[in-house]
Amino acid sequence: MLDALATVLPIFGLVLVGFAARKLGIIDDKAGTGLAQFVFAIALPCLIFDTLARSDAPLDEPWGYWASYFGALGLTWLVAGLIARHVFGTVGIETVVAGFSAAQSNTVLIGVPLILKAFGEAAAVPLFLLVAIHLPITMSVATLLVEGRGASLGAIARKLATHPILIGIAAGAALRPIAGEIPEPAWRIIDMLSAAAAPAALVAMGVALARYGMEAGWPLPSAITACKLALHPLLVFLLATFVFPVPQAWIGVAVMFAACPSGINAFLLAQTYKSGVGLASSAVALSTALAVLTMAGWLALVTG
Repeated sequence: MLDALATVLPIFGLVLVGFAARKLGIIDDKAGTGLAQFVFAIALPCLIFDTLARSDAPLDEPWGYWASYFGALGLTWLVAGLIARHVFGTVGIETVVAGFSAAQSNTVLIGVPLILKAFGEAAAVPLFLLVAIHLPITMSVATLLVEGRGASLGAIARKLATHPILIGIAAGAALRPIAGEIPEPAWRIIDMLSAAAAPAALVAMGVALARYGMEAGWPLPSAITACKLALHPLLVFLLATFVFPVPQAWIGVAVMFAACPSGINAFLLAQTYKSGVGLASSAVALSTALAVLTMAGWLALVTG
């Protein structure tokens, strides 16, 4: 457990740096937003491109890996939505936001740097292959649930096709056969941008948490946080270990991916549809604050 904490604490220490910088006025909201945009649009796509283009690991993914993760994600979403609706009385879009907040992981700002630090390069391919379909599936389902029959599949597809992270994944996979032909100076530029992804992402997350805080109180965000930090990784662990065929080395990646706190996309979805904004921001803030302990516990389990 102490080793796991030693891995997790520096990650959340950088989140605390961003949080403190925003509270002390060193970084304002505009700077934090710009830093997050840099991570999403440039640094992280470069990291993903670099990893996939130069990886020696096969890109074949066992179907059990998908089934374990997304089966658990669907169950977690359902449970959180039912709790929000029948226990706390949410309706409409706010119920979708509650389920989405419990199921959608903060893969970019927390998951990627923490999992790569914990498992090393061996985790890169299963991690980024999961990232590749996590965003399209969760965002598409959430949008369809919000808009119902009025949702435009074409509009959803266009948004996903222009998403920088997905572009980085597609480019890395496409250029992998000719990666050796890319000039070395180009790789050095990509390497420097890739190295900036993790620290910049974590500081940006801290700035966002200081900005939004606990706007919706504690009861429902606490229930959502319990689903996100405990139920989701537990279901992934059980499905990947006892139900579906998953390579042993990939189980830890899937569990830690699920153990991440609620992703900022839950807040963005709520903000887009002007419903559940306080709920989403509170769930993100609370789950991120508690994840330093829960993720250390899950890491100790999967590495022990």
